[in-house]
Amino acid sequence: MIEQKTLLIDRIVGRLGRATNCALGVAVSGGSDSLGLLVLLADWARETGRDLFAATVDHGLRPEAAQEAYYVAGVCRDLGVPHETLRWHCEQVTGNLPDQARRARYRLLAEWARCNSLGCIAIAHTLDDQAETFLMRLAREAGVDGLAAMVPHWQQNGATFCRPTLGVERRELRDVLRERGIDWIDDPTNSDSAYDRPRARMALAALKDVGISARGLSNVAQHLAEVRTSLYWYVFLAAQSHVRFAKGDAYIARKGFRTLTRDVARRLLQELLKWISGAEYAPRGRSVELMLESIRGGTGMTLHGCVMTVMQDELHLTREERAVADLRVPADRPWDARWQLDGPWPDDVEIGCLGQTGLLQCPEWHECGMPEVSLRASPAVWRNDHLVAAPLADFANGWQATLLRDDKQFFAAVLAH
Repeated sequence: MIEQKTLLIDRIVGRLGRATNCALGVAVSGGSDSLGLLVLLADWARETGRDLFAATVDHGLRPEAAQEAYYVAGVCRDLGVPHETLRWHCEQVTGNLPDQARRARYRLLAEWARCNSLGCIAIAHTLDDQAETFLMRLAREAGVDGLAAMVPHWQQNGATFCRPTLGVERRELRDVLRERGIDWIDDPTNSDSAYDRPRARMALAALKDVGISARGLSNVAQHLAEVRTSLYWYVFLAAQSHVRFAKGDAYIARKGFRTLTRDVARRLLQELLKWISGAEYAPRGRSVELMLESIRGGTGMTLHGCVMTVMQDELHLTREERAVADLRVPADRPWDARWQLDGPWPDDVEIGCLGQTGLLQCPEWHECGMPEVSLRASPAVWRNDHLVAAPLADFANGWQATLLRDDKQFFAAVLAH
């Protein structure tokens, strides 16, 4: 068992990449997957002198959650791993509760990572999770992006996350826990057929009779991930050839855009819409298909908090005024997560959308080279209802606007797929 455990640790650490050179965090729910990962990483940290920290997110959605976090804290104490419980304080939840809880979990973990100077947070998604996700997305008739394997590393909320157990089966982690005499917590929803994942788990068990295994499906997902990588390489090349960036906007050459395959064109639009809006996810494929139809018909469209305008030679993508109309932040904070404004006397002013009202107070805006639709959604300095400055509209008054998400970040995001 010692030799098997050593090999398992080597497989996991091999997937950590550069994260092995910095303080590492691990998210632990109390289930077998995350507890197994915790135990193996604790052994590795003890043997190598690395710093390891653990956190449990208590969403407060189940009465047992607090007790489960307390149990994980006890296991961490026995292993000598510092532990913290992160609580989600949500007064009112509307819409998709699981999705909001998942977003809150990663947001809390990212903040925890910043506070502890962690280089990476390990998430215990296993080979079984990969196979179950494949079946769930297959049922939804997903394409290459949906069926492709989960990415091993990604950035979210300013933190780096990794999945070092994607090539490990759940039973292997449970064997580690059994050997150490550590119990795990079974979430009752994991066996509730009202949820998609338990149904996928049952379907996977039934598929064994025809030779389809979790490892086999995981391998298929990995093959599709390689196809996804190739597609986004073509998106990268298409963007370099046919897209120009100016003051936070994107302009696509129509002649070049027409030469792209539909898959590449759709992905290019999705990535540009993500880059401009700052949204965590790209718009759904069907919505982008409608935008492609609008482009073909020569008409504009709004989508994902952005405006697309069809011009004679170019497609123009910019921020939608309505998406930022009510956004006001103190002058020292980024606005729309895209712009940082700096200037004199910042204490009694706010950054907000210029809008039509502000634009009328910028007599030289026609000289700035930006379209009116872009300027209306651009940042401006306000003192209550009085316009102080609008740097992008040639009404600077000592202020300047710096774009935080530039074209280099766009290209990096495309290649990160």
